[in-house]
Amino acid sequence: MALTKTNRRDRIRKRIRKNLSGTAEIPRVSVFRSNKQIYAQLVDDAAGKTLVTVSSLNKNIAEKKDISKIEQSKLVGKLLAEETKKLGISSVVFDRGGYLYHGRIKELADAAREGGLKF
Repeated sequence: MALTKTNRRDRIRKRIRKNLSGTAEIPRVSVFRSNKQIYAQLVDDAAGKTLVTVSSLNKNIAEKKDISKIEQSKLVGKLLAEETKKLGISSVVFDRGGYLYHGRIKELADAAREGGLKF
């Protein structure tokens, strides 16, 4: 029996997550992508807390109506880097969430790197 697209992504996500873990010094960047939006969270797995949440629904990004989803992803990556710097964190672990490292996920990661995050 063939797997559905979501079941396949869930399997990949679980395979990735068993090897990745975030701490207070080096948190995990968790990415979720829907058809219209993109979300990124900075997670401390040791304490079980979310440190920062950034998405394309943020006021600065949502008010720009005529931008593509790739541009939204770049803005989310830059905003994530800014928020992370405010916490004094420069190094993170990137969790692509079972998505291919391509397109919007790649653009978010590249923008976060340009903003000063190391992963």
